[in-house]
Amino acid sequence: MADMQPLIQPDRDQDAIAIHLVNREGFADWLKKLSGSQRAALAAQKFDGGGYQVGIVPDGDGWFAVGGVANPDELSSWCMAKLAENLPEGTYRRAQGEPGPALHGWQTAQYVFDRYKKPERPVGPRVLLTKDVKAIDGAIAEAQAVCLVRDLVNTPAEDMGPAALEEQCEKLAKTYSAKLSVTKGDALEQEYPMVYAVGRAATRHHAPRIMHLTWGKESDPVLAVVGKGVCFDSGGLDVKSSTGMLLMKKDMGGAAHAIALADLIMRANLPVRLHLLVPAVENAISSNSFRPGDVLRTRKGLTVEIGNTDAEGRLILGDALQRASEEKPELIIDFATLTGAARVALGPDYPALMTREDSTADALVKAGRSVDDEPWRLPLPDAYREWLASDIADTNNAHGNAFAGASVAGLFLDKFVGEGIDWAHFDTFAWRPVARPGRPKGGDAYGLRASWHMLKARFGAE
Repeated sequence: MADMQPLIQPDRDQDAIAIHLVNREGFADWLKKLSGSQRAALAAQKFDGGGYQVGIVPDGDGWFAVGGVANPDELSSWCMAKLAENLPEGTYRRAQGEPGPALHGWQTAQYVFDRYKKPERPVGPRVLLTKDVKAIDGAIAEAQAVCLVRDLVNTPAEDMGPAALEEQCEKLAKTYSAKLSVTKGDALEQEYPMVYAVGRAATRHHAPRIMHLTWGKESDPVLAVVGKGVCFDSGGLDVKSSTGMLLMKKDMGGAAHAIALADLIMRANLPVRLHLLVPAVENAISSNSFRPGDVLRTRKGLTVEIGNTDAEGRLILGDALQRASEEKPELIIDFATLTGAARVALGPDYPALMTREDSTADALVKAGRSVDDEPWRLPLPDAYREWLASDIADTNNAHGNAFAGASVAGLFLDKFVGEGIDWAHFDTFAWRPVARPGRPKGGDAYGLRASWHMLKARFGAE
């Protein structure tokens, strides 16, 4: 993971290359301030102030940069990301203003996943200065959290199995003096039977387990964060197509989000009693795979008929949500790459959000919109609960029609969240299929910053 620390630094009036931000509407007036040769240089680069354009302008023995944005007076997270991607190594400051929210995209734009392939022509760090010194630590922490999600999701399943997710939780526990318990083997079968059933076919090489990290004062409000850790999803006996399986290394994206959010919470010393639960499995195919038509026991005591083995994420989350509910939390947030239906409805950029409480949904949407990480709320309609009915068990794990797949999956999870508990469920893609400024193709975080800013507001840290 890229080290974010050098990428933004306090502005103490040290030498730096200026960056001017303009838009098309104001570009003509701004251009009048330049010399003829400077205007010619921009014209040669076809720079006209359009969004995400980058220009280099000679200035005596040096040069300055110019970037096109939608509105220089209202920057977003991504306004300066293209500059960070394209400019050469060096130290920069924004002329006539502060970068503000653009600190985030400046950092994430320089992310490189180089575990298996080194860049042919590596570029040194592009450092951005700011006089808002108080914003630096928080901006670095958020960028590191996003890049952690990217690293975990981008890593192939052979190197990011349940044991590797356990190692990530161990790192968190060691860093923040938290307590970590890991349940596997016979104990897992007894205590978390659905987690065991989904993962048992991969026991030889990628044995299933659940990690439970606790941190914070017992007198503080209880916050539970749960993440789906299906490290690879073949679909089980209801096997996916080769195309459908191709990106299934990302099916632990929910766990990556949960781990990254827990890191933010503990780093900021948020006044909560944190419970992080990460069920980690591989949904493999073997002689002992769970089957369509099987009836599984659950930690809650409900029985679940298996209508589809490829609807496995909700099974492992069910046991984890039940365990989280036993702590009587003030709030549960879960993250999961749960349904293709959410992507059909919203595409890759908007994580589907489902909540029991309108106020919680409103707070998450508001927080997300303020940091360019907006979720989109989907309903949990009571009328669709009957679609999960089973003739031989308390519930089915999948419904028999093609309607409202994301919401029906959410309704299944709702069965395992304790009565009266405030709960938010993110059905996130965790993958960016097309690169955008500050957001390279590959693993990515959706809903992470929305959740973090909501939690800071809710628990009194901002």
